[in-house]
Amino acid sequence: MKLGVNLSFAVKRWIDPPELAAIVREQLGVAYVQYTWDLSDPWWPERRRDRVARAYADAFRAEGLTVESTFGGLASYTYNNLLAPTEDLRLAGYEHLERAIDMTAAMEVPAAGMPLGGYSYSDAKDPHRREELYANALGMLAELARHARRRGLSTLLVEPTPLATEFPSSAEDALRLMTDLEGRTEIPVRLLVDWGHALYRPLFGGGASVDAWMTRCRDFIQAFHVQQTDGSLDCHWSFCREGLVTPAGLRAFWDRHGLDTQTFFLEIIYPFEADDDAVLRDMIASTRLVRQAA
Repeated sequence: MKLGVNLSFAVKRWIDPPELAAIVREQLGVAYVQYTWDLSDPWWPERRRDRVARAYADAFRAEGLTVESTFGGLASYTYNNLLAPTEDLRLAGYEHLERAIDMTAAMEVPAAGMPLGGYSYSDAKDPHRREELYANALGMLAELARHARRRGLSTLLVEPTPLATEFPSSAEDALRLMTDLEGRTEIPVRLLVDWGHALYRPLFGGGASVDAWMTRCRDFIQAFHVQQTDGSLDCHWSFCREGLVTPAGLRAFWDRHGLDTQTFFLEIIYPFEADDDAVLRDMIASTRLVRQAA
């Protein structure tokens, strides 16, 4: 399996770039990284933001790590972004991703992404309004892809989320988005599928599976977030806990679908209150379990 790590575990803890790069290489033992915007906010003043982001990118490369993409984190996900109810909020979401693309270009990283967005309470219940906002989001994504190409990126990523009030949430929605964007964007827009989202039983029922996503969306999936989950919440637990996902199951999925270029990024998120040393021990142990199955 091709394994990497999303850096969400490090937020507010390991923010010295060389120290974090050494942890990823020497203690986690993976070669691929997905950078989270929670480490450098796209809204920060551009020159300062880019200095911070480049320092991380330089440190990772010095350790022989490949930064495959940058991705929205907890702060980015707080907002409704491209599906918000007002033009001001939608344009703020547009500029947020535009600035993240600029930051990603400064890091010389080829891909950036985030969830598309969420409808407000009333818009989510109005089919006509949902379609109107969706059509608008398609146009915004096409413009953002044009901007990304000009800045040297090769791909934009969209992460489906496990809420019916957001888009896409199901494999059917994700396939629709990919199909509707075909031929409209100057660089490819691809999916990043999260195992915990795909296994969310309150939305998908007892038959929830990541295999269903592969059946419908295989040609459009570029990467995965892997996490331990109980199927009742979007847990983002480590693999030191029991749940629906096992390292052996990840390996079997990889083999069953003949994956080769896609990356499994461990996206493990800890409470800010958790002890830092305990977090690091748990990350090391969890990553080791997945590496052993690889």
